[in-house]
Amino acid sequence: MNDPVTVTVTAQTVAKLARGVRLREDPVRGQTVLLAPERALALDEIAVMIVKALDGERNLDAIAEEFALQFEAPKEQIIGDVIAFIDEFSKRRMLELKS
Repeated sequence: MNDPVTVTVTAQTVAKLARGVRLREDPVRGQTVLLAPERALALDEIAVMIVKALDGERNLDAIAEEFALQFEAPKEQIIGDVIAFIDEFSKRRMLELKS
């Protein structure tokens, strides 16, 4: 069996939810969850914001720039956090990436 092609996540990476993955509100628990076939992950507020920003067109640098303006925070710190998040969720096969 071949390993899937690994994409190195950088500021130029473009990401979107993988096919079959959906962001949903769980009214019973009062949480937002990321649903995928046979699994679900509860997300915190920041994770929800990142997922909602993944439109499959803007790169991570553009998303980090938007967040830096919105939160008046250093873009360098935000891009590092966004890249780490995207890398982890892509390893879980929740995201599709292109560089």
